[in-house]
Amino acid sequence: MAHRYLSIVENAYRATVEEQDDTCLWFTHAMAKLGQAQVAVVLRGNAVNYAVKGQSATGLTFGTQKLQVPPDLPREVKDLLDAKVSVYIVSEDATDRGINATDLIPGVEPVARNGLAKLVDGFDRVFHW
Repeated sequence: MAHRYLSIVENAYRATVEEQDDTCLWFTHAMAKLGQAQVAVVLRGNAVNYAVKGQSATGLTFGTQKLQVPPDLPREVKDLLDAKVSVYIVSEDATDRGINATDLIPGVEPVARNGLAKLVDGFDRVFHW
């Protein structure tokens, strides 16, 4: 039987200036591609912003240095969903940041903060980033 892995991403925008991807989402997607385990993601804290559709970091510059390959975190979330990875968002964290359900990429599933323990209990291994 395949193991079940859950990645809880709370520390948002980790290394996204150096890379075009969030390393936590990349790692989770790589695990899903291997097909040896079931994987899922929970976005919480500032990482709930990843699930907001229509974002673009195009044109991001630091002084005179333009970021040539900007991060596209909503695309990463959509790619996970397309790979049949369940993506959850902590409802209260989204609400605290003014994010409505209509702002989210279709397929992202809300989970209440008080429901996290039950969700986590369904997995063999949990990564908290």
